[in-house]
Amino acid sequence: MTTQPRKSAKPLSLREAFEIEHARRELERRSKEEAERKQQEADLAGATALHQLISADVEFLEEHALTADQRRYTVALDHAKFRIAAYFEAGVVNVTLSDKRAAIPGASAPRRQETAESVEDALRLMAQFLADETR
Repeated sequence: MTTQPRKSAKPLSLREAFEIEHARRELERRSKEEAERKQQEADLAGATALHQLISADVEFLEEHALTADQRRYTVALDHAKFRIAAYFEAGVVNVTLSDKRAAIPGASAPRRQETAESVEDALRLMAQFLADETR
């Protein structure tokens, strides 16, 4: 039994190959941009949720001379002597404790840093840092 040789598809021209590659790269770029946009939305939603949790108890904040603030992906608890901040990026929350007493005005020296995977974990870390500073 003999097999007939297959007729191969017409070879691509340079123009066609270029257009295919260009379209592939454009699709890849759009895909990355969409994934990044979704991640930024999730990070912003996390920061907003954490800020709402922290600022809900105004009386507690006043008792401890704290102010709560949100700037895009960062939620901060400020005191005259320290700052506790949670920064949301790429699905991870970086929580830092900074000492305002040892820094020049307008800047605070980071003293402790930990990471969290959720809003609840970030809130827990911020509470731990606050307890350490107010004991």
